[in-house]
Amino acid sequence: MNKNALIDTIYVLLVAMTAGAVLVLGAVVAAVVFHSEAYLTLPLLSRYEEGKIMGEIFRRFSYWAYAMAIVISIYEISRYKVMQIDKIAMLSAMGSLGTLLLFCGVYVPKILAYQAAGEDAIDGSFEALHKASEIDFKILLVALVVLFGRRVYLIASKKS
Repeated sequence: MNKNALIDTIYVLLVAMTAGAVLVLGAVVAAVVFHSEAYLTLPLLSRYEEGKIMGEIFRRFSYWAYAMAIVISIYEISRYKVMQIDKIAMLSAMGSLGTLLLFCGVYVPKILAYQAAGEDAIDGSFEALHKASEIDFKILLVALVVLFGRRVYLIASKKS
């Protein structure tokens, strides 16, 4: 396996891992954390406390997301320089970058700030922010899946 093939393989693997993490965090982890009463013998956590746990999970995920934003930027710019990119790959990469950075740089810090202000700070504006972050996360998943699929297609067609 040559160097470029190894880089391509690692890149699509990282994109797939990130899409998997987004899917698992959104569909599995959040569902369990926000319904903890179904898994505990006594309802120990309030919705606010469950939100604090989820906020910490997303804060830690942000480190990975920032790293992936850098990886996607470097890889896609390098592919652009050698003309190994098309509109679909470019748009999905830009969508992935935008939603990654929006989630980590805007939504997570604002949600954590609301939580740090206490349970009384959770109001309608928080709910709107939270809903927007969920939409951003769903768009991120779609963008990553499209980017993964397109990159695999372009890599495979390059070898043919």
